[in-house]
Amino acid sequence: MNDFESKLKAAEQLARKGSLSRRDFMQLALATGIAIPAASSMFSKAQAAEPKKGGTLRIGMEGGSASDSLDPRTYADSVMIAASLALMNGLVEFDNEGNPTGELFESWDVEPGAQQWTFNVRQGIKFSNGKTLDADDIIYSINLHRGETKSPAKGILEQIADMTAASPSQVSITLSAGNADFPAILGDYHILVVPKDFSDWSNPVGTGAYTLESFEPGVRIAFKNRGDYWKPNRGNFDAVEIIYIQDPAARTAALQSGQVDAANRLDARTVDGLMKDPNLAIVRTKGTGNRFCFVSRVTEKPFDNKDLRLALKYGIDRQAIIDQVYSGYAIQGNDHTLDPLNPYYNSNLPQRPYDPDKAAFHFKKAGLAAGTKIELQTSEGAWGTAVDCATIYQESIKKAGIDLSVNRVSPDGYWDNVWLKVPFCAVYWGRRPTADQTFSQVYGSASDWNDSNWRKPEFDALVAEARIELDDAKRKEIYGKCQEMIADDGGMICFAITDYLDGYSPKVQGVKPHARYDMDDNRVAEKAWFA
Repeated sequence: MNDFESKLKAAEQLARKGSLSRRDFMQLALATGIAIPAASSMFSKAQAAEPKKGGTLRIGMEGGSASDSLDPRTYADSVMIAASLALMNGLVEFDNEGNPTGELFESWDVEPGAQQWTFNVRQGIKFSNGKTLDADDIIYSINLHRGETKSPAKGILEQIADMTAASPSQVSITLSAGNADFPAILGDYHILVVPKDFSDWSNPVGTGAYTLESFEPGVRIAFKNRGDYWKPNRGNFDAVEIIYIQDPAARTAALQSGQVDAANRLDARTVDGLMKDPNLAIVRTKGTGNRFCFVSRVTEKPFDNKDLRLALKYGIDRQAIIDQVYSGYAIQGNDHTLDPLNPYYNSNLPQRPYDPDKAAFHFKKAGLAAGTKIELQTSEGAWGTAVDCATIYQESIKKAGIDLSVNRVSPDGYWDNVWLKVPFCAVYWGRRPTADQTFSQVYGSASDWNDSNWRKPEFDALVAEARIELDDAKRKEIYGKCQEMIADDGGMICFAITDYLDGYSPKVQGVKPHARYDMDDNRVAEKAWFA
């Protein structure tokens, strides 16, 4: 087999996954001497591959800890999102372009003003305990995230003024003010459906393709197929295992050796070599990946000083981190979490540069005593390369005369013991489907996940104003002001937005790049199959 033929074989695998365009496939095919009609037929057949049933899918994943729980009000990372979507369904899912589509809500209607919504419950769906899904189940499941709860979805659901079952097959929701994006809000990954009055999270009951076989938090989660899944061509494996592998080198080694069939968050520093391996298929989702940040809580000294926060933002060499840690598979963040592919991204907001002189100026203006040491807590438990990023930050800010102490803490329980607890730490955020959800959940005053504790009534008012603004240009202008406020005054240093880099055995079929999260929106267990 010559080099072109080897590349063509790999291209057929990528075409089946939907991660190679027709044009690129045709160029490779023509280079091997294949005529245009035959090449076109090959591409069509590759994309039309029929799902097959059977086998055990083993997934090596970063993004979990020993404190994980199956209660959706606790989810903070990818392992539990992927696990939950094997067991349960949401109200709304997102297509690969990021558009909200019906899941257990089959369809919806809205009155003018986007304040009164009617959602149609999908009929004939059964939970794993045999109960038939109805409107009461959905209302109960939404209410898990309202009222007295620590759910991260609480803030985004504050807008619900009233919710009733119009019939067993319809849910009527009235909002306190109009929100044209409300169906996308209901697609938040915490909002999953269980039977009314259900509370035994050690034995979850859902409408997903699989049931729980065993759960060892921080080690392994195993599922078995429940049979007769309601979504055509999905839920194809006999069994699925999620194996916690926090270290990216260990995940890669497990994938290369065949110990796992899929792995998330491949190391950008080694992925170029993996792309050349004919025994692997790499799915890259460009520019919509995790937003990596160092976040200070603005209510705690010395981070309550705006000039100190500006010094910390000017003192980080973002491009050095992107080049050295992510090998260019990332773009610079601009101290808020919207990315340039979001239609409301403020492209007129200048990218904050690395400027040690400005960092030194603002540090001096902050009035801190000479020799003041700033402590940053970080860990591989935040993300696999967080310590590397922090070390480069430490070196770059030293040029401004600022002594940054990097405290490497235990990865175990990082999200319970460090995040939202300490004054300055490493954090990452996934992509939210709408600007409203991003601003409400990450920076809104009502959100329990506002990790910088930056709470501004004037900011909340702007978000509320944009929510009901139907003129898209005006809405973009309002959201642009929101981004300016966060970048200028907030406690977040968002330094990089990475590409998602997933790795698969060539026998894994049916996965594609997704506009929201990696691993095909963390639904690989539901969507994929073996060749």
